Amino acid sequence: MNKITKLLVLSSIASATLFANDNLVVDFEKKRLSQNPNVKASNIKVFYKKELEVKGWYGYILDFDAVIQDKNMKIKDTLFSDGKVVATDLFDIKTSKSLKSTVVPNITDKYYQKSKLIAGNEKAKDKIVIFSDPLCPFCMQYVPEVIDFVSKNSDNIALYYYAFPLTHIHPASTTLSKLIDIAKIKLGQDAVLKAYKVDWQKHFEVSTTDDKTILNAFNKELQTNIKIEDLNKKDVVNSLEKEIALADDLLVAGTPTIYVNGEIDPTKELYKSLIKK
Repeated sequence: MNKITKLLVLSSIASATLFANDNLVVDFEKKRLSQNPNVKASNIKVFYKKELEVKGWYGYILDFDAVIQDKNMKIKDTLFSDGKVVATDLFDIKTSKSLKSTVVPNITDKYYQKSKLIAGNEKAKDKIVIFSDPLCPFCMQYVPEVIDFVSKNSDNIALYYYAFPLTHIHPASTTLSKLIDIAKIKLGQDAVLKAYKVDWQKHFEVSTTDDKTILNAFNKELQTNIKIEDLNKKDVVNSLEKEIALADDLLVAGTPTIYVNGEIDPTKELYKSLIKK
């Protein structure tokens, strides 16, 4: 057996071993969930897998259908394994932080859509993607800061914005996200920045679902003339649904969530390192 053939055989063995380990993790999840009488799980599969910095360990995100209290749900769960044991969580012994936050998919090119560019140069090497809720208090401060930073370094950085309204916290954010998207047709990229600089709580409660109240406030502050029927247009509704789906694919759970050159940044500060010396 020559050297190349030996390497191919070893590679095949390693791949088969990893695949076998994946099946063991799925089998473990099936058995674990079957012990919970309140959950009926099916179609369990590996949604995402990532090698950890901890040697020999992998993080798994498992995707499955579940019936919980007579409700059909899509669930994603994170497990860890070194091929010998399975753990439901791992913690950094120095920081005490869970490693679950590191087991997330990276950004792909499909997130660099020109229609989502709000600052900078789409041809720039460095790219930032933000998922944000326009009524998130931290977002209202953070997003303008990032836009300002990118605008000052516009030749070298591209900034992309995706709406991710947290309707369970402030329902008004869904309507507001639609309005921002519509306003971009008239105001261009500046619509996002202008909307984030408004203190919307002076106009309405974040818990409101009264589209007319939100619309009137938006038209007044951004000097637009959007109609109530515009909110229900198919392309507007579909656009927001697609943005939310793209966030779900990345397991985005809160706002703001920021990716710098494809990787999630839990510190939310890495974008500042993109300044060209």
